[in-house]
This record gives sequence, C-alpha cells and structure tokens, in this order.
Amino acid sequence: MHRTKVRIVEDALDANNTIARANRDDFDRNGVTVVNFMSAPGAGKTTLLERTIADLGDVRAGVLEGDVEGSMDADRLSALHVPVTQLNTASGFGGECHLDANMVRSAIPELPLADIDLLVIENVGNLVCPAEFRVGEDIRVMVTAVTEGEDKPLKYPLMFRACDLVLINKIDLLPHLDVSVERIEANVEAVHPGVPTMRVSARTGEGIDEWRDWLVRTAAREPAGAPA
Repeated sequence: MHRTKVRIVEDALDANNTIARANRDDFDRNGVTVVNFMSAPGAGKTTLLERTIADLGDVRAGVLEGDVEGSMDADRLSALHVPVTQLNTASGFGGECHLDANMVRSAIPELPLADIDLLVIENVGNLVCPAEFRVGEDIRVMVTAVTEGEDKPLKYPLMFRACDLVLINKIDLLPHLDVSVERIEANVEAVHPGVPTMRVSARTGEGIDEWRDWLVRTAAREPAGAPA
C-alpha cells in the first residue's frame, strides 16, 4: 500500500511536469520570462510587487495572481496599470493551497503574452505545497519575512531549496524583534548553499532597487542568479 501511494504521487507530479513543459513552450514562443513568486501568507509578496512591477523601465510586466478566493491582491496590482489576471483555486480546483501547471494552463488564454516581456506568477501563500509543483516558470523567488522568525528555512527546507533567490522582507521591523537577519541568512545557506539573498523592506523601499534590477536582468534573460 505504501508503494502504491508513492506511485500515485509520482504519477501526479509527472503529469504536472508534462503540462509545465507545455506552459513553458507557450511562454518561450512569446518571449516571456516567467517568475514564480512564493512565500507564506503575509510575507509581503503583493506589497513588494507594488513597489517594483510598475517601474521596470522598458520591461513590460504582467501578473498572474493566485489565491484561494477573492481578488484583493489583484485589485491592488491592477491600480498600477499593468495587466493582471486572477486565478482562484476555489473555482474548479478544489481550493488548493498552491498553483499547479494545469491551473496556470487554464489561465493562459487570458494572459496577454504578446504584450508583455515578464510574467510574475504570485503563488498562493503557503510554505509547503507551491515548491512541489512546477508551473512552467524560468525562475523561482521565495519571500520570507523577518516576522516569521529565524527557523523557517530549517522547518520548511523544500521551499528554500526550490528557489533561485530569497528575499528577506520587512527588515524595517528588525529593531522591534528578537530576530537576527544574519541567522536567517545562515539558515537559508544551511539548506540551500549558495542561493543568493537580498534584504528588502517593501514599506521603506530599502533594497528595492537591487530587487528591481534583478527582475530587469531576469526579464532580459541575463544571468540573474546573483545580486548585482
């Protein structure tokens, strides 16, 4: 029985990866670079995008907004006059706590791929499931907030191992917390040696220029594995 369960999981992931490759083909055909943006709920993904997505120079950006229900985050980003497509997992997908390749494929007809260079897929806030499902992205970015404490990389290592960049957000709150950002970075390094990290504050703007430059280089398909 145990082997049967494992086989079912393997089959589901294989099917997901097949659809993810089809998504990637569609994105590549249109010259669109795709970033899978992941975090726990409340880490600040949407606020970071508000700070960056409308000010990328010549890069034309769009967002695929993933949530279980509602459109609050999509409404906020739409105010920036960038194309935003809402994808709710409660609508026909069982209310899943992540986006998978099939969900993203269902949204592709609604995406203005011919009119954008960069698509940011803001995944459902969760520290486990999103890491397991490729959706056709080029790059994965993980946001962790200092308010989550120092131990999240050690408790949820797959999320940190699956990403190409870790943003450590809400650093403006460090004076009010018994948290060491150096310890967070050390724990990230322990589970994913060599992954680049950036310290940012979506509220004050600290570190945002570096993050924005990274996005621009990523959209240009330049090597984006390390901060400038």
